[in-house]
Amino acid sequence: MSSTATFAPSCTPSHSDEALPVLGRDVQVPLVTGGEAPYAALDYAASAPALQRVWDDVAAYAPYYGSVHRGAGYLSQLSTELFEQSRQTVAEFLGCREGDQVVFTRATTDSLNLLAAALPKGTRVFVFETEHHASLLPWRAHDVTYLDAPRSPERAVATLESALHAAPAGPKLVCVTGASNVTGEVWPVRELARAAHRHGARLVLDAAQLAPHRPVSLTELEADWVAFSGHKLYAPFGAGVLAGRADWLRAAEPYLAGGGASRRVTRSADGTVEVEWQHNEARHEAGSPNVIGAYAIASACRALTEAGFDRLVAREEELLGRLRTGLADVPEVKVLSLFGEDADRVGVVSFVVEGWNSSHFAAALSAEYGIGVRDGLFCAHPLLRTLLGQEGDTPGECGAPEAAPGERSLNAVRVSFGAGTPDEHVDRFVAAVRELVRDGARWTYRTEDGRCVPETPGHAGS
Repeated sequence: MSSTATFAPSCTPSHSDEALPVLGRDVQVPLVTGGEAPYAALDYAASAPALQRVWDDVAAYAPYYGSVHRGAGYLSQLSTELFEQSRQTVAEFLGCREGDQVVFTRATTDSLNLLAAALPKGTRVFVFETEHHASLLPWRAHDVTYLDAPRSPERAVATLESALHAAPAGPKLVCVTGASNVTGEVWPVRELARAAHRHGARLVLDAAQLAPHRPVSLTELEADWVAFSGHKLYAPFGAGVLAGRADWLRAAEPYLAGGGASRRVTRSADGTVEVEWQHNEARHEAGSPNVIGAYAIASACRALTEAGFDRLVAREEELLGRLRTGLADVPEVKVLSLFGEDADRVGVVSFVVEGWNSSHFAAALSAEYGIGVRDGLFCAHPLLRTLLGQEGDTPGECGAPEAAPGERSLNAVRVSFGAGTPDEHVDRFVAAVRELVRDGARWTYRTEDGRCVPETPGHAGS
């Protein structure tokens, strides 16, 4: 019996104006002020909750789990078929071209480090300072040109064109985000890819923040590779993807040496070991692969495709409009942006609040309202320094009602959402921001290990 017949994808119908079903929507969390509240998960940019569809598909497969590719037993054969079908599903989701490879990894960070290890000798890498650290740091063993933060999509293309034009001959790679994990702004990927190709360079797209919100097609975007993480695509089971051109991957030494990556291993007459490596995706998938993680990603790809990105994008834009309008009504709130008010965005917004340390604000949202957001620098330190216009990195006491004189606290609050976010979560967040700014926190907070936490019961503020 084929795995397709055994594990037919579940179907979760949803009306056009509803969020997709996700785990955790009914979780109640305690409030320091007493009672409980339904948890509002607004930190999708870090990790999105699992789609119910993904959870159900994984649960249906779990009893049949087996090691792939090298087992004669029924469960191993079934798992192998499921694993390779998942690869094909992801390839279709990403609009892969004939000859492209889909390599399963641990996450976006792992994918980009894999590609960095596979670059031909002498490759020059071009990367904007606006990148997440996962796409900013892996290239340091190569000759890297760091580009300043552009203030418009057009400026991004012009900056890249200028840098590539001045570069010497040789292999070149451009790494760019699809959507910022700080501002949510969508980057001009196709135009950047075309600019790269005009100068003989290749482009890898960090789609960690783009893929959960918009369709991503290697063919349409003209990118050479794309990387993303399952845990941001409603499939939090420890897997990621690097997909795209095969030539550099086939020519490189395996990312990890071991079983699965090797096709033939022999002892030579002189006692050494000779290895013939695989030429397909297995070359960079040594060890027993994360079958459940790969299947979970494939399930999420099917779910998003069947739900229809047109519908998902329209609903997200409506929620984003409500959020931005609500924040704009609070003068003390400053929303961070590179490209300006009219930029195309996904559901990621970062901001600072006058008179508040961002860690304090995020802690109060959690402890007093049951709302989970993120605060800090979001693994994009150079970008936050540019957006905040600060050089210092001195943390402030989170319990202080305002920054101390001369203090320059370098952090922000980020709210992010997606296909599983109920309208009520966004509305409750906006109401909580207004109330906190107007009335202040109702509880006393302290700094512990660099983070703001509520005082233990009995120390409530007035």
